[in-house]
Amino acid sequence: MKVETFSDLIVWTREMHHWLAECLAHCSTQSEQELARMLLAYLADHEAALEKIVDGFMKQADPKALNTWVYDYLGHEPIDPHRTCDRPFAQMSVDEICEAVFDLHNQVIDLYRYLQGRAEIPEARELLQALLDMEEHETMRLAQQSNRIRDM
Repeated sequence: MKVETFSDLIVWTREMHHWLAECLAHCSTQSEQELARMLLAYLADHEAALEKIVDGFMKQADPKALNTWVYDYLGHEPIDPHRTCDRPFAQMSVDEICEAVFDLHNQVIDLYRYLQGRAEIPEARELLQALLDMEEHETMRLAQQSNRIRDM
C-alpha cells in the first residue's frame, strides 16, 4: 500500500496490526513450545485489539489532518512487516518472538516520530502525537505482559 495521506497512514497501520494478529494467531497453533503458544495467542489478541483502536483514529481524527499529504516525507512504503520475521513465529523461541514483534512496533513508533517532526499543520501534529502515544503505551504494555509470560 502506498501511503500518501495521514488517512492512508492510519489504514496502513490498521492493516499492519491486522496482518500481525493473523500471523501470530496462525503460528500460535503451530508452535511446539507451550510457552511460545501462550505468548503468540496473547500477542495475536493484543494486535487484534490494536487494529480496532487504530480504526477509531480514522473515525475521530480531524478531516484536515486525515487529508494532509505525507507523500513528501516518505519515498517508499513506511515499513515492511515481513522484514522483521525471516521465518514463521511458530519456529521462534519466546525471546525471538518478542524481539520480532517489538522491532515492528519500534519501527512504527520511529515512523510516527519522524512524521510528527515534519507535520506542517497543528491538526496533523496532534493526530501523530495521539498515534505515537498509543503505540508507545501499547508497546510498553506488551513488554510487561510478555515478561510475565516469560517468567512462568
